[in-house]
Amino acid sequence: MYDNYSVYDTVYVALAQRRGVQLVTGDAALRVVLAGFDWVVEPGHAIGGPPVHGPPALDETAKESPMSAPIILVPGFWLGAWAWDEVAEKLRADGHDVTALTLPGLESADADRSSIHFADHVEAIVRAIDAADAPVVLAVHSATGYSGYAASDRVPERIAAMVYVDTAPGKPPLDPDFADVEKPLVWDDLAAEENLDGLSEEQQTEFRERAVPVPGALLREGYEFTNDARLDIPSTIIATGYSAAAYQKYAKEHPEWSFLAGIPELHDITWIDLPTSHWPMWSRPAEVAAIIGEVATKAGAAHAAGASR
Repeated sequence: MYDNYSVYDTVYVALAQRRGVQLVTGDAALRVVLAGFDWVVEPGHAIGGPPVHGPPALDETAKESPMSAPIILVPGFWLGAWAWDEVAEKLRADGHDVTALTLPGLESADADRSSIHFADHVEAIVRAIDAADAPVVLAVHSATGYSGYAASDRVPERIAAMVYVDTAPGKPPLDPDFADVEKPLVWDDLAAEENLDGLSEEQQTEFRERAVPVPGALLREGYEFTNDARLDIPSTIIATGYSAAAYQKYAKEHPEWSFLAGIPELHDITWIDLPTSHWPMWSRPAEVAAIIGEVATKAGAAHAAGASR
């Protein structure tokens, strides 16, 4: 019945059946209904990789695994480490080693952003990766799909897996014509362009009050990719504001869209649909934590198995 899925996936099946969870399978998709919400894995295969797998259906997965890769969480534009608080708390409660970053220039509204460059953000991520005691799971959100992908080019051997949270491996520049020193949050523009589904009024208010302008150089500066080893890093893309099918369609039809430019070149992508806002760490934190935690558990086990050979 589950022949199209890996042995790893059968663990989900066994645990789910033990908990009385409904499993529905077919030729194209695996659906797990658990604790009042649906996980849906869309039909198809990862680009250049194995069949698409479902996310972890059970929150005890990480607790039952003694090994987990360190996790680094990187927020998107206008945000600091605080944006990941709820996800980080859930991951730590499950025994994961978690570091959330505030990137240069995003420390406060008063920070000097005039001399912050795209390379500074890449370097900050690389330093956090190098500080970990094992290859990491690097989770990036929104516009940090650019700096996160660049970091994977710098130190691919130190990254066990990538998780793109409603973003993709971007190849800068994002906006080469942006000329200002910084880009502040303009709420009306953002609300018109982005998916806010599931965000409470309180969450939206906190976002507006705590948002910090982004250094302008991040939008207009480029980066030269040189290390093809990044292409083999297992990557999970959590599609929230748009579907996984839409991401793949737009990446194929619009190679000029820089924020999707890395998708066609990666060899191992797992796609997960999690319909909600563009900020799922706020609107669906439990599910985001479960996905990242399971990636880290799998990556940690793979690293330990490789080290024992």
